[in-house]
Amino acid sequence: MRRDSAFSQPLFRRYFPSSCLSTLGSWIVRFLLGWSAWELTHSALWVGVVAGLMLLPTFILSPVFGIVADRINPRNGLLVTVGLYGLIALLAGIANTGGQFSLPWLLVLATVLGAATSAHTPIRLALVPRLVPREALPSAIGTSAIIFNTSRILGPAVGAWSLANYSLSVAFYTATMLFAGAIVLLLSLRVEPRPLRLSSLSLVQQFQEGLVYVRTHRAIKLILGYTLINGLLGRTALELLPALSGQLLAGDSATLATLTAAAGAGSIMGGLVVSRQTSGEIRLLSLVTFCLVIGASAMLTVHWLQGLTAFSLLVMALSMITTIVGTGTQALAQLMVDEDYRGRVLSLWTVLAMGAPAIGALIMGGLADLLRFPPVFTGFALLALLAVAVLFRKRDWLLQHESPSQSVTCQ
Repeated sequence: MRRDSAFSQPLFRRYFPSSCLSTLGSWIVRFLLGWSAWELTHSALWVGVVAGLMLLPTFILSPVFGIVADRINPRNGLLVTVGLYGLIALLAGIANTGGQFSLPWLLVLATVLGAATSAHTPIRLALVPRLVPREALPSAIGTSAIIFNTSRILGPAVGAWSLANYSLSVAFYTATMLFAGAIVLLLSLRVEPRPLRLSSLSLVQQFQEGLVYVRTHRAIKLILGYTLINGLLGRTALELLPALSGQLLAGDSATLATLTAAAGAGSIMGGLVVSRQTSGEIRLLSLVTFCLVIGASAMLTVHWLQGLTAFSLLVMALSMITTIVGTGTQALAQLMVDEDYRGRVLSLWTVLAMGAPAIGALIMGGLADLLRFPPVFTGFALLALLAVAVLFRKRDWLLQHESPSQSVTCQ
């Protein structure tokens, strides 16, 4: 299989710096909201609630925005969502400056951020294939993962430095400026609208049409199953880093920044692995399966770990594996989906990739308050290994898939 670099494409080169700025800003905001949740409550459950609110809206809103992504110029959609991110950061800074940044404010902002993310993600995923040819998709998706996870290092570092040297308000205002810069760069990106398949169906009918497409496409069902396991395993654990830092390490904001940076470093490595892959579906699925098994096994070691260095290595490994699986399943979905259904299918991928950790964070956070993290990690890991074994037996679905797009209708 041929492998092309995403950077050989002029449109992707123009998109790259805007994505860097907006992703860095979003990680600063996520870090600050997570840190604030622990500082205000000192409860793993409340940290899980805030993490859940930043992810849970994907269950409801992502399918809607998946339909929208199939019908708009995704570049214009990103202008709206990045602008909303900037508004959230600005309001958070103003609330803190005015002394109003309490738990209710935090919950509202986390919910709005989750809603904005539910729109931003499927629109961004619909844009990337418009910027590169098929052969460069793994490279583009892997590079996007590197952007995301480099920001996972730099964002918390900038946030923690701002907290230590200035204030929470300054940190939020810094994120606001990054979003403003991303908007300016996006305005220079020109993506020609593609011919759209006209439809007289309502939004509900179009959503149902997408579900029928997924239900009749066995390979995509398999991919979504792997995505669900990944979301409930490694992604859930990483969403609870503030609580893990506080409960197992009695850490402060610097400890959380270290763990988050370790997660970012692991994810950069994971993104590099995927960016070097070809567009061969079987190779990608084998990589995804292997990584899920290794990730579940790594979670079982938490009983024997001591100290920040050991936990940082575990977090780095989980993050690398989670990134490989997440970007691998996204690449598989992008390679197999028909263009008319891309937004809807990728919105379902988003629901599982980002919504499953929301549910997992609530469950794992609540159980960790009762039982502590080690036994909870063990239970999640064993269930994941069982699920991977079941899905691996259906791997032939990837070879047998046929495009059902011509026969999918919704009355």
